[in-house]
Amino acid sequence: MTEPPSSDIEPSLEGRVIAVPEARQLDVLANLLEKRGARVLRCPLVGIKDAPDPRPVVAWIERLVAQPADLLVIYTGEGVERLLGFARRAGLEEAFVAALGKTPKMTRGPKPKRALRRLGLDSEYEAAEPTTHGLIETLSAIDLAGKRVAVQLYTADQDPELLDYLRDHGIEPDCVAPYVYASAAEDDQAAALIDELAAGRVDAIAFTSKSQVQRLVKLARERGVEGALRAGLERARVAAVGPIVAAELENLGFRVDAMPEDSFSMKPLVTALGELLGSA
Repeated sequence: MTEPPSSDIEPSLEGRVIAVPEARQLDVLANLLEKRGARVLRCPLVGIKDAPDPRPVVAWIERLVAQPADLLVIYTGEGVERLLGFARRAGLEEAFVAALGKTPKMTRGPKPKRALRRLGLDSEYEAAEPTTHGLIETLSAIDLAGKRVAVQLYTADQDPELLDYLRDHGIEPDCVAPYVYASAAEDDQAAALIDELAAGRVDAIAFTSKSQVQRLVKLARERGVEGALRAGLERARVAAVGPIVAAELENLGFRVDAMPEDSFSMKPLVTALGELLGSA
């Protein structure tokens, strides 16, 4: 009599074609999928680089070192790592880490928390959910009257909702944007991905940031192939690493088929794809 498969056996993705529009950690995600037997179609859509002008970033670090804030809101793990790089190049790494240790910190999701732990630090507050709304909900329970609040932004021109909330409560946030997004792929490469999706040659696509979604849609509109992109994303299964990416897809009218339940990172994303597409 054949034994039923063990519940701890990971579903195989053998023979499945999965598109990965990841840049910074493309190989990490691709390798996780390939270990389960998937054929990965790599198409880095968005890259990340340091803010082009280091002066305002270093000035922000110097302010934090001179006078640790009453609260530091951290949006991304990338932000922590980029700030550390700027501090290192300015000869302020040790002082910056010490200032972070003296500053109460609020993180939006697991990535900034992990980045802090690599420095031997932890966050005193966590967003109720890994969104701007979650940050605001957690902030609403803290008395910030007369306090100095610093904010690590993920882009200089991001949605101002959190900043508006602070200003409405009499706080002028001290903001820093230590990195920028840059197109990392030639348009033709991204257009080829749209062709593959539309032709039904992709079983699934795994989005790990909303900037990837925005870039793909923008390119499709510029090339006049938005209809092909929409048809392709109807044919393929669509996975999102977390609720922020899922919300962006849904706001643009796309279906989301898979998302990790609670830990929004690469391995849970691969697990979600395995459960959606795989066979034990």
